[in-house]
Amino acid sequence: MLKQTPLNAVHRGMGAKMVEFAGWEMPLHYGSQIEEHHRVRRDAGMFDVSHMLAVDVCGQGARAFLRRVLANDVAKLEAAGKALYTCMLNEAGCVLDDLIVYCLAEDRFRLVVNAGAAEKDGAWLRRQRDRLAPALLLEPRRDLAIIAVQGPRAREKTWSAAPALRTATEALAHFQAEEAGGMMVARTGYTGEDGFEIVLPAGGAPGLWRALQEKGVAPAGLGARDTLRLEAGMNLYGQDMDETVNPLESGLAWTVDLKPGRDFIGKAALEEKPAARQLVGLVLLDKGVMRGHQNVLCAAGAGEITSGGFSPTMNRSIALARVPAGVRPGDDMKVEVRGHWLRAKAVKPPFVRNGKVLIPI
Repeated sequence: MLKQTPLNAVHRGMGAKMVEFAGWEMPLHYGSQIEEHHRVRRDAGMFDVSHMLAVDVCGQGARAFLRRVLANDVAKLEAAGKALYTCMLNEAGCVLDDLIVYCLAEDRFRLVVNAGAAEKDGAWLRRQRDRLAPALLLEPRRDLAIIAVQGPRAREKTWSAAPALRTATEALAHFQAEEAGGMMVARTGYTGEDGFEIVLPAGGAPGLWRALQEKGVAPAGLGARDTLRLEAGMNLYGQDMDETVNPLESGLAWTVDLKPGRDFIGKAALEEKPAARQLVGLVLLDKGVMRGHQNVLCAAGAGEITSGGFSPTMNRSIALARVPAGVRPGDDMKVEVRGHWLRAKAVKPPFVRNGKVLIPI
C-alpha cells in the first residue's frame, strides 16, 4: 500500500491526479502542469513535500558527528538558523543522498532527506552514530509535514495567510530558517524562485494549505516541480546522481569541502582519483524533446542524458547530461532522440532563475 501524506485527502478533494512516487501517493497535477509551472515562475505556487523526511540530530557532539558524515562542512553554520546544502557519501565517494542541514541550536540540527532514500539514509546514519557518537539522538520526524511555497510573491502571500509568521521571517536571508509558532520556516526551495519551505506538525498542514489557497497560492504537483527544478539546474536524486557516481561528476563539487583539517566519509576516495566525467546542461537546437537515458555525442566522446524535458519558460527542450570531462559551454553536441541524432549545445546551468532565462538562445 502506498504511503500518504497528511494532505492526501485535500489533494483528492481538489481533483488532483494522484500517482506513485518513491512509495508515496502524490499529486502529479491539479489540471494543468504547464499552468502550475507558470504560476510559480510568475506569482506563487505551493507543493506538498511531506514525503521528504526531517531527521533531527540532537545532543552534545552533534556538530562534530555531522562534520564527519557530510561532505560539506557544518562548521559553516556558525549560528542557529543557518542552512547548508550537502551530500552524504559512501566510502567510495559516491552519493548516498543529497540534503539540506539546518542548525537549530549548537546541539540540535535538522536534516531533510529525499523520500526515496529516507529508509536507507536512516539506517546508514544509525550505523555511523553507533560507531562514532553512540549518545546522539537521531529522531525521524514523521509527525511533521512540509509545504513549499515558491514564487516571486510567495513570501508576501505566506504572510497574508499566516500573519504571525511575518515578524519572525521577514528578515530571513536565503538559506536561513527560523522557528516560530511551532513551525520551522526556511527560505529555501527547489524551483529557482524565492519562497519558503514550512515544516509544521502534520495536523496543522491542511489548515495552512487552505489558508494559502484562499490568498491566491496555486497548488502545484510533481510535474511542475520537476520542470521547475530542471530549469533551475537542480539535481534529482536517483536520476542525476546516486550511489554509482560521485558529486564531482554530478555538478556538485561546490557542495564538497575538501579543505585540509577535516576528514569525512568518502573524502579519501574523492582525492585519489580526478573526475573523468562532468554534468553539463544541454539546450536542444532542433525540434524534439530530450529525455533521460538518451545517448549524447560530443568531440570528447559519448555521454548520457540524466534528466531532460520541455522547458515551459524557454519554450524548448533542455536537459542535464553526464559527459566526458572537458566539455565547455557552447560546445556542439548531438542527442539521439527516437533514432535521430539532433543538434544541441552545451550550456552552464541554471537555465532559469528568479523568472529570468539565463541562457542565450
